[in-house]
Amino acid sequence: MANYITSISPVDGSVVAKRKIASKKEIASAFSAARDAQKAWGNLSIAERAKYCVAAVDAMLAMKDEIVPELAWSMGRPVRYGAGELSGFEERARHMISIAEESLANVVPAKKEGFERYIKREPLGVVFTIAPWNYPYLTAVNSIIPALMAGNAVVLKHASHTLLVGERFAMAFAKAGLPRGLFANLVMSHEQAAEVISSRLANMVCFTGSVPGGQAIERAAAGHFLAVGLELGGKDPAYVRSDANLAHAVENLIDGAFFNSGQSCCGIERIYVHKNLYKDFVAGAVALTQRYVLGSPLDEATTLGPMIKPDAASFVRKQIAAALRGGAKAHIDEILFAASKKGTAYLAPQILSDVNHQMSVMRDESFGPVVGIMKVSSDEEAIQLMNDSEFGLTAAIWTTDVDAAKSIGARIETGTVFMNRCDYLDPALTWTGVKNTGRGATLSKIGYEALTRPKSFHLRTIS
Repeated sequence: MANYITSISPVDGSVVAKRKIASKKEIASAFSAARDAQKAWGNLSIAERAKYCVAAVDAMLAMKDEIVPELAWSMGRPVRYGAGELSGFEERARHMISIAEESLANVVPAKKEGFERYIKREPLGVVFTIAPWNYPYLTAVNSIIPALMAGNAVVLKHASHTLLVGERFAMAFAKAGLPRGLFANLVMSHEQAAEVISSRLANMVCFTGSVPGGQAIERAAAGHFLAVGLELGGKDPAYVRSDANLAHAVENLIDGAFFNSGQSCCGIERIYVHKNLYKDFVAGAVALTQRYVLGSPLDEATTLGPMIKPDAASFVRKQIAAALRGGAKAHIDEILFAASKKGTAYLAPQILSDVNHQMSVMRDESFGPVVGIMKVSSDEEAIQLMNDSEFGLTAAIWTTDVDAAKSIGARIETGTVFMNRCDYLDPALTWTGVKNTGRGATLSKIGYEALTRPKSFHLRTIS
């Protein structure tokens, strides 16, 4: 096993960070310290925990000027959008802190003479968060802050591309004065993470990543009765009805497809447009896409940065090529994007029409700047196509008819239904998915239920 993990920049292939992998002894020590620290932490009031967590959020935001270029180098996010990641981080963290008291309150059933009855929500113990690189602060905060607010300790393993993000979390908690041992950031291999799970060093694992990664987590956890939360991505659809606001739909769906170079679990990867709007929608989408600027994420003019690595760009290129061989039509001339070159992480955005569900680009997660657009004749056809996927994270409906959106949304196999927006996570609503998108839930009051265990008290009064 290699002794180091190296973070390679998609910008130019340079080394962003190189860190030594934790030893077995260091891992065991970190989890032992977390378990010890959690005992006292779990006895603190929610208000006391909140003081530390608010201070940590403030400390993280104070590092914004360093974090924004760091994100650009680490995973290719253009600097003009880097602050948005921290805004989302703050929104989620502060919301979960604000609802903790109510969410973790005892559940009290109707009064029964001679008895006191309630259900208490107790912390699980140690939560092991395995975070991805594509939204490295947003995805990590989904479990880290709520886990701490619920009285748990947290051990974080961040992705190899974003090693520095894990260190930022550790710095923020240190500046906040979080009790020693309660939070740890460890550099680990996949094999070590699996051993942590199978050795029951943690009480829960929260993982965001690929389907194969989620399957590996479940294999490691099998038979050990750990709580497991898995968010494994998607092939998120959008449906533009005949009554939709065309300009609004074009603007928002193209952003939903290409923001972060398409590297979003809930990004739009396939669009179904009613035949009455289809021609105009495609024309508008093409015109808007041609205005994107592909280049170095360190340049303020750049609106589309590189993908995470050359292999990821190569996969999307192959998807596009296979679709074209199958009869699809490409609407964007790559020559318009001089930075797009084979063998690099830089890839021009692409819009495909004349696609079908036999094509990988409409079936398999692309996780890149490509979107297929299909013409449909009815709500029924759109629903059938949206459900024709192994994934189910979000689905977006573009219409002026709220009742129609509710009716269609009720029939879509998905975790979140949007109307006239996409590619967003509202922390007041639970984040979850169906089918191969995974299982479990984060954020909202329901997210707290996943990070605690219920304990019933049935107290009988004897006179």
